[in-house]
This record gives sequence, C-alpha cells and structure tokens, in this order.
Amino acid sequence: MGQETEGENSSYPLDELLPVGCELKTKGYQTATIICDRIYVVEGSSDGANFPIDVKIFDKTAGKWFVPTVLGTKPIASRVHSAVFLSNDRILIIKGDSSADDCAWFLEVDTQFVRERKKLLGGEVVAWSKGVIGNKTKPVVISGPSGVGKGTLISRLMKDFPNTFGFSVSHTTRSPREKEIDGVHYHFAEREMMEKDIREGKFLESALVHGNLYGTSFEAVEAVTDAGKRCILDIDVQGARSVRCSSLEALFIFICPPSFEELEKRLRVRGTETEEQIQKRLRNAKEEIDQGRSPGLFDHILVNDNIDTCYETLKKLLALDDVADACSQPSSKGFTIPADHSVPKADQKILVHCGTAASGQACPNLLVFDISSLKGGAPGRTRGLSVWTNS
Repeated sequence: MGQETEGENSSYPLDELLPVGCELKTKGYQTATIICDRIYVVEGSSDGANFPIDVKIFDKTAGKWFVPTVLGTKPIASRVHSAVFLSNDRILIIKGDSSADDCAWFLEVDTQFVRERKKLLGGEVVAWSKGVIGNKTKPVVISGPSGVGKGTLISRLMKDFPNTFGFSVSHTTRSPREKEIDGVHYHFAEREMMEKDIREGKFLESALVHGNLYGTSFEAVEAVTDAGKRCILDIDVQGARSVRCSSLEALFIFICPPSFEELEKRLRVRGTETEEQIQKRLRNAKEEIDQGRSPGLFDHILVNDNIDTCYETLKKLLALDDVADACSQPSSKGFTIPADHSVPKADQKILVHCGTAASGQACPNLLVFDISSLKGGAPGRTRGLSVWTNS
C-alpha cells in the first residue's frame, strides 16, 4: 500500500501509520495519504471485483475512524492504484490496469464543494471527480424571456449541427405523460431521491414548478460532453445563475428582444394564450430582462431584432462558421496504465513510470500528467489534465 505526504512520495505499511490498537478491516489494496492530522485510506480491489473504491478517514487527534459520506460519481475499484498528494484539498488517484479515459480520479477532501456539503449534511464528506484528459468545449447556457425566439435559435442549431450539439436530459418528480420515455424526455425520479440528490449537490439547478421538482444534474450535462457533443442548456435566468455559481464551466448567452413593445407584439401574434397569460408572461419577461443584464451573469447578450441575423451572430460566438458537423468522440489516447507503476511528483507534473501492462495492451515506459491547468471538479468532471508519453 502507498502513503503520500505533503511533498513526499514514500511507502509505508498502514499499520505503521496508526496508533496501537487501531485496526482497519480490509478487503483489497489500499493507499494511505496523510493530510494534516488525518489519514485518508482509499481501498481498491484485491481480486478485480466490480465494486466502487471505498474511502475511510482516520483522525489522529481524535484517535478514531470515520466513514465519510461519499459524493460524486464513484470510480470502480481496480486491483492496484496509486495515491498522489496534490494539496490539502485533494488527492489524485491513478488506477492500474485502466485505460486513459478511466485512469485519473480526484478525491476532494476540503474543496469549497466539500465544505458546503459538510455544513449542509453534517458529518464527514469527501467527493469524487473524474479526471478528463484535455479541454472539451464548454457547455452553452442559453436564456431569454418567453417569445424572444430562443427556442427557434436552438432548433436551428440542432438541425444544422446535429452531431455537434446535444441536450441534457432533465429530471422531474412528475409522472410521465403518454408516450414519454424515461431517460429520453425526462429522468422521472422519486421525490425523496431527487431531494436527497439536490442536498448532496448533484444538481446544477432545480426548481419547484406546480408542485413538482425539475432540475438539471451535473451527470446529465457531463454525459453529453463525454459523448463528444457540446451540451446546450435551455434554462431560465435563475437557473443560469445557479449554474454560474457551480463548478461547471460554461458559456452564458442571453437572448433579449429589441424592445419590450416588440416582445409584447410577438406574444400576441402567436394567438395561443389568454390576456391573463400574456400579462403574466410579460411580467416575468420584464424581470428576466432586468436580471439578464446583471453584470457578470451572462458572457454575451444578443438582441434578436432579426432571427437570421441573430442566428449568424450566435454561430460566430460558438465558432461554427467554418465547422463541419462531425461528431468528435472522446479519444482513449492509446495507452493503458499497468498495475506495475510508480508515481513520483515533480512540481505540477506527475511522472508515471510503467512496468508491464496486462493482456498485451499498449504501455509506454513513462507518462507525464500535467496538473497545472485543472478546471471544474466535484460533483462534475475535473478537466484540463494533460498527458504526454514517451512513445
């Protein structure tokens, strides 16, 4: 088992780190990382069993073990892994016998997200975040008042670039309507479970609408990005504010009308609503427009005076002028981390010295993980990880 301390990469048996009489029942391979007065024990699998990695904490001051609430997407255990101390708030776990898209995971122990969940949930909390090699394109948050033409603009994007963009599937606690399919139209969730997930920080934004919960989860957005597409989030201004405050990096675009009078005209021309409904939409629109112009919330504000002109401007913002609609699937980068490896750390680089990979898979002698440009984090992905090989 490995033990990583601040600035050191040394190996000691776990029983040498613990006071006499403090035993830990184990079921697989372990690493122990000391951060201040705590030892974070990460336990993998000794036989390749398909279960999530376990995390336990030993508090040296209190002299006892804690089993924390574990948030985020939990990695599946491997037969062997390495733990690398990055800072007082996170540990890098590198899994052996793993491909590039599953080898790097970050265990957050004292990030802002973890501290917030500790206050909310009470007790000990840690959180997993999957490491992603490279920088994928940011999701796009598009907001605007009813009748502004936002839906038309998004529909045109999806029609012209069907392999470039994708929608995240929202969650709701309402019952499915006729012909609605779970996982396609919505993720239909039990209220108790969705409320629990919201408390645990798994949702970017959520709202109570007509007695039912609706929300966008981190995982739903990340699933679109993992599939090689750029996620579009069509949400209201309040939802955009929640996303802005989260760890998810996104591009925020607000669509507004050329004037309030023109917006009212467009709503009336549709002829689908009563006067009472129109007045309600206008009141909501005025509030959204005022909030949409708040400093620091949206990166770009587009005035939809002419739908064709606005669409061309939107494409330029998304750098789509000369982009062919080709689906960009995530690459495996063509390497596998073998079980036999070591991980010395040098400044902002992790050097992974490889031994022999199983099953004849590609295995370079040296991998260099650059952690100098990490972005994001739990409960979503940690992006910006760069990797170089010697082959």
